[in-house]
Amino acid sequence: MENLPIISGIQQVGIGVPDVHQAWKWYREFFGTDIRIFEDKAEAQLMLPYTGNEPRSRHAALAINLQGGGGFEIWQYTERIPLPPQSPVLTGDLGINAVKIKAKDVHQTHRYFKTRNGNLSPVLKDPAGQDTFFIRDPYENLFQIVPGNDWFLKNRRHTGAVYGTIHGVSDIENARKVYSGILGYDEAVYDVTGTFEDLAHLPGGSSRMRRVLLQHSKKRKGSFSALFGSSQIELIQVLDRQPRRIFEDRFWGDLGFIHLCFDISGMDSLRHLCEDKGFPFTVDSFANMNGQFDMGEAAGHFAYIEDPDGTLIEFVETLRIPIAKKLGIYLNLRKRNPEKSLPRWIIRALALGRIRD
Repeated sequence: MENLPIISGIQQVGIGVPDVHQAWKWYREFFGTDIRIFEDKAEAQLMLPYTGNEPRSRHAALAINLQGGGGFEIWQYTERIPLPPQSPVLTGDLGINAVKIKAKDVHQTHRYFKTRNGNLSPVLKDPAGQDTFFIRDPYENLFQIVPGNDWFLKNRRHTGAVYGTIHGVSDIENARKVYSGILGYDEAVYDVTGTFEDLAHLPGGSSRMRRVLLQHSKKRKGSFSALFGSSQIELIQVLDRQPRRIFEDRFWGDLGFIHLCFDISGMDSLRHLCEDKGFPFTVDSFANMNGQFDMGEAAGHFAYIEDPDGTLIEFVETLRIPIAKKLGIYLNLRKRNPEKSLPRWIIRALALGRIRD
């Protein structure tokens, strides 16, 4: 019997922006994503199904926060003007509605963001009774601040980084074939139907909807599992209107949340699992490039599937990342036990890539 793939956690959320460096500065200020894993200018050659069947030049950077959580892949087209959604995103529209960011103290974080002139909602209670609020970045991308209880390091920052995502779906049970059946989010924290105070201030947030917050019952394993930590996915199904696809008639890489990415080990096993579940790879770097992709500073395999509503889920099997690029020090993951987390001192060494404002 073939070994099952290892999903180590959310590696990053891709965010299409008009200016990488301007956006990254904001994400550093508010979410502490000041560790550069890679930064690269090149052509996206393998994403043709999602880029108009043409390779597209882009500037991309992967940034993390060593307090924990997934990172951001900040992504900018360099030879075309990225398009915004055709109309404002309404709560429950099909795709990634918001990114969850974990905070040590939700109220303290809210007060701090107010001093930074953040575009904030009030602090309200979610259906689980936890404090939460929303903030928009300068490009109208929505982030939900939620309590966090697992941290890799603790520093002066108020937040870690990505703790999960909120997805608009057309049918929650169908969507769970991916989010529970493949990605392992098998437990419901809540499953509620109605209207909700914590969403009412958002565009479309007063609609009647079903909300299911999912978590994974099994602790994540893998090289970076201690850094990524636990995570949650929330599915929202609007019941009183027809939701629109957020990326309808646009390209991957246009403005907004372009994908949700998981760090994995065992790409062949994952390929077979996704096929068996009815969600085959739509992009596969292994099949197209005889093994691995190279981001200049990092290397590995990557692949994509679509959830039932076309939202892109990326998988990355990391083979090499820079620890101290200027000194020529790289971390090679090929011969490690894929189930074991890296020693904490190695992950802490990623701080050598910190950007200081």
